Amino acid sequence: MALKVAVQMDPIQSITIAGDSTFAMMLEAQRRGHQLFYYQTKALALGGGSLFATGNDVTVRDEKGNHYTLGDERRCDLGKEDVVLMRQDPPFDMGYITATHMLETIHPRTLVVNDPKEVRNAPEKLFVLNYPQFMPETLITRDPVELAAFRREHGDIILKPLYGNGGAGVFRLGEGDQNFSSLLELFTQTFREPFIAQKYLPDVRKGDKRIILVDGKAAGAINRVPAVNENRSNMHVGGKAEPTNMTRREHEICEALGPDLKARGLIFVGIDVIGDYLTEINVTSPTGIREVKRFGGADIASLIWDAIEARR
Repeated sequence: MALKVAVQMDPIQSITIAGDSTFAMMLEAQRRGHQLFYYQTKALALGGGSLFATGNDVTVRDEKGNHYTLGDERRCDLGKEDVVLMRQDPPFDMGYITATHMLETIHPRTLVVNDPKEVRNAPEKLFVLNYPQFMPETLITRDPVELAAFRREHGDIILKPLYGNGGAGVFRLGEGDQNFSSLLELFTQTFREPFIAQKYLPDVRKGDKRIILVDGKAAGAINRVPAVNENRSNMHVGGKAEPTNMTRREHEICEALGPDLKARGLIFVGIDVIGDYLTEINVTSPTGIREVKRFGGADIASLIWDAIEARR
């Protein structure tokens, strides 16, 4: 049965289709005969007991520079759609949180993927603390005394904003680094939230593995290797994706997380693993599915739509 699917995302004209997971999901939805409607978060309007968005019907093509065609602009009652894909990128700020509240008014009558309440309740660098047995030593605080003590204990640490994304604002502070106090001053002036400090994991030089779970089951993985002289493995800052296999430890992590993710309605999740350690659980707008397929892995977009259709 054809579904009416609304896609809440960043500007479609600016995406890089070769690595965009939202685009892969749209291609698969269209292949299955589903109707696509595209809009941006700024177009949401809640009033009179209904949630609307102004946007466009859209068709997509896997052609660089010619990847979409928009229909005429129209106002859509999202409560009458079958599915909404909540796929705008972070930052996970009050705008993002407000969008989850608005979408919650139509879910699950309209299936929102991922469940907006659970996305709101699972910020990526906090949700992971539910699984301390898999994590490196971690501290969340904005107290400089606590952070200084953590650094003295562990020596080489990573400091980053709690609600950052894409590797922005991630700093490595070695034992002899004299920028610690200045960096804390900068973070304190820039962010109102606590910061996150973690013990530095040398295994990051071998890669930061992105593992994708669909409906609580491991579906595929890629390894992201940082560039020379770079601690961050994010691909938009020079990280290189490469094929990989999952280890026994990684399967153990997925088996521990999977039932909780499924129960929360988190259909599409990406977790990050460095060495033997789980570092993040990404539920807002996970990526990596095109890379998995390009390296010969599963067609994860198809698995996601199997899970969505099973709920309709």
